[in-house]
Amino acid sequence: MSEYFNVADIFGENVFSDKVMQERLPKKIYKELRKTIDEGKELSPMVAEVVAEAMKEWAIEKGATHYTHWFQPLTGVTAEKHDSFITPTRPDGTILMEFSGKELIKGEPDASSFPSGGLRATFEARGYTAWDCTSPAFVRKDACGALLCIPTAFCSYTGEALDLKTPLLRSMQAVDRQAVRLLRLFGNTTAHKVVPCVGAEQEYFIVDAAKFRQRKDLIYTGRTLFGAMPPKGQEMDDHYFGTIRQRIAAFMRQVNEELWKMGVSAKTQHNEVAPAQHELAPIYEHANVAVDHNQIIMQTLKRVAHYHGLKCILHEKPFAGVNGSGKHNNWSLVTDTGINMLDPGKTPHENLQFIVVLACILKAVDEHADILRESAADPGNDQRLGADEAPPAIISVFLGEQLQDVVTQLVSTGNATSSIHGELLKTGVDTLPDFMKDATDRNRTSPFAFTGNKFEFRMVGSGDSIASANIVLNTITAEAFADACDRLEQAEDFNREVHDLIKEYLTAHQRIIFNGNGYSEEWVKEAQRRGLPNLHSMVEAIPSLTTEKTIRMYERFGVFSETELRSREEIKYENYSKIINIEARTMIDMAGKQIIPAVIRYTKELADTVVAVRGAGCEASVQSEMLERCSKLLVESRDALENLKEAEGKGTAMAEGREKALFFHDSVVPAMEGLRKPVDELEQIVDKEIWPMPSYGDLIFEV
Repeated sequence: MSEYFNVADIFGENVFSDKVMQERLPKKIYKELRKTIDEGKELSPMVAEVVAEAMKEWAIEKGATHYTHWFQPLTGVTAEKHDSFITPTRPDGTILMEFSGKELIKGEPDASSFPSGGLRATFEARGYTAWDCTSPAFVRKDACGALLCIPTAFCSYTGEALDLKTPLLRSMQAVDRQAVRLLRLFGNTTAHKVVPCVGAEQEYFIVDAAKFRQRKDLIYTGRTLFGAMPPKGQEMDDHYFGTIRQRIAAFMRQVNEELWKMGVSAKTQHNEVAPAQHELAPIYEHANVAVDHNQIIMQTLKRVAHYHGLKCILHEKPFAGVNGSGKHNNWSLVTDTGINMLDPGKTPHENLQFIVVLACILKAVDEHADILRESAADPGNDQRLGADEAPPAIISVFLGEQLQDVVTQLVSTGNATSSIHGELLKTGVDTLPDFMKDATDRNRTSPFAFTGNKFEFRMVGSGDSIASANIVLNTITAEAFADACDRLEQAEDFNREVHDLIKEYLTAHQRIIFNGNGYSEEWVKEAQRRGLPNLHSMVEAIPSLTTEKTIRMYERFGVFSETELRSREEIKYENYSKIINIEARTMIDMAGKQIIPAVIRYTKELADTVVAVRGAGCEASVQSEMLERCSKLLVESRDALENLKEAEGKGTAMAEGREKALFFHDSVVPAMEGLRKPVDELEQIVDKEIWPMPSYGDLIFEV
């Protein structure tokens, strides 16, 4: 890490960017490549060959010795296989450094070794990675040296998507086509492309690496499975936006430098609510680039933390009792002429196009709330959503006072004649400037909130890819736009039909709008009265992937086939069972080999003390009470451990699928909670010198 640097000088220096392509490619080749990127024109082998040569020369100048097709299989993390640029040696013993167009556009990883949900068998190994030229290649520098990373899609030999990138690109194509149709109806003939743009706020925890390595639960599962709260948690709200500690500041500085060099526009950094929790947020980008960059962010956070003797934790709920981590997915639709279709303007009630877009999105979210909820489902998020620290598991839309007022006017009278405007904010201090406040406050309890010119989907888990959420948002919006366009394109009186469509959509789907406190019990009851789904867990949410309604929508726009959806359903059930099983086995290992033996040693010391004190003729009631309490909790822990062993054994013996996932959810998870309760009580009694692992206080306050 350099001591001083100018961001403008280093930004994107390790990216094969548009600027680099203009400098290194012949003009004709550059124009052809741009047509592929901008218009979806097929890439010719000749163009690929020239691009590959230029990319190789550029990467070698950056120190790269290897390249990789960097892809995103259904494992939740990225995958890569490194190949060097060297080719067979010449007769004189020297080598050539080559990289062909074929090597650029196609790779062949083993498809049978990645999750496929039955799409690939062990003996059916072939799969392909295909270059995504809309996301720029980059050079990553780490302990391996310099590596040319080429973002790619990953599919099976028979063409099914085995990754997150392929359906994401399909969904972007779908919403692009339908959004352009809508724009044409409103007289826009200049825009030729609409792109979903995304900004993902990344939350994470940082702890000391040495303490991390002393806890098997953190090592194996990414979260603490045992742990009593320290005397102080986040009650004082003093960590949020507080002064960043110097060790963390040094870590953040290097993270920023590495991200900027790889073209990731990291902009915001701050302390989050929980002790040891932080956030990093980039600037908005095209959705597929944002997905790639978020993966780079997560990898960089982990890698740089290692250099500083730290560990980055991306689990959604690593510590019970303090806030977990999410990833707010800010989503909008922007034309190639720079128009944000979610910008209401100064007078939203007069912006007919925006009102139609808003009505369509409300319809989309209401009709497909189940798959939007499922897109953020994972075992870690089961512990976070609905816990007064994150959005509830119930999908609703926050519009704010201004848009709510416009919607109310349209529903009640059929016409909107005014819009609420922001007022002058007066602080009462003469030396402070007065300024116009926004027309709408924010609601941090809403899962899907309008925040001025975008929607913020706040459910996504901190360790998850944002691809799944954006695939859903793009596709359900494409469907709503398509339905509206089908109707409006056939209208004899366009203005009347637009008026009727807006009123109909807003009236039918106003139940999804909620501007109140999403944490309240009253909202849970109200949501049930409205008929909104409340999918508490990942296991409850998975079936939404393969409903008739979902399959019909995805197949209509070519985003997923029924086969692909059913494979993902199978993978998700299997992943849930595996994750909970690993957690259960880790608890069994920790309790049986570390915690119970430590408590036995402590009770023996207490028993010896009681005997010695009484032998000296002194009062030993305090020691006796502690011994009795510890012994009682020790028995409870032993019984709970045996109960967990039995449940885990039954679950392991079951065949993969929904029934197994349900068993782990309904039987194993409660057994885990049953073991944790007496163990956490014991931690508050047993001598710290005897307790076999760092406490919460050690982990979250001593960084």
